[in-house]
Amino acid sequence: MADTRIVSSHDVLPEPTLSRLPWYLAYVSLLKVRRVAYVSSTAIARGIHLDASMVAKDLSFVNVRGKTRIGYEVVELERELRSFLGFDRQHNAVIAGVGSLGAALIADSGLQRYGLDIVAGFDVERSIIGTIISGVPVFDITQVAEVRADMQAEIGVIAVPVEQAQAVADTLIDAGVSALWNFTPCRLLAPENIVIQNTSIYAHLAVMYNRINANNPDLTR
Repeated sequence: MADTRIVSSHDVLPEPTLSRLPWYLAYVSLLKVRRVAYVSSTAIARGIHLDASMVAKDLSFVNVRGKTRIGYEVVELERELRSFLGFDRQHNAVIAGVGSLGAALIADSGLQRYGLDIVAGFDVERSIIGTIISGVPVFDITQVAEVRADMQAEIGVIAVPVEQAQAVADTLIDAGVSALWNFTPCRLLAPENIVIQNTSIYAHLAVMYNRINANNPDLTR
């Protein structure tokens, strides 16, 4: 594939801000369930253990304004955050690799609540191809271009063994996806216009283990 480079996800907002907005959404959603009418940025910060000025700055990017000495209307803030993050719109996705991790992602109904609808799976394992997993059909990976186009999927999820990750990424890009959600520890090569979001479970495990060992040095002996 020509004109490639290592890329990460590109966002209009600073990535740290964008990554915190779902925390605010989760918190105000709880307040909505509890029938709380208004909440201040200070209260949000206290509720999720962040600096109040950071919360106020982050929320300034969202199309909602608080009232002096009252704060934000919870229902409006929850609605605007959900819309701003794209969680209120459906984003069709296909997934390559429907082993234990891939099948679990397909079965996760929570993803649909946040706008991600996995509409097809792909694999090379003959015993899996042609089956239905949680209502999602599984196809041979060679059919990805046709199926992706038919289902208008813009996102490709990669849950294959690491040694297959780049080849699968190339296949998904050639099939027309606009973004890749990568669950492997492979750093993918892709054209600049392809959005890549890396979610390496192994990287998070390494950080967690390191912090555990730092806090409990006796465990490493």
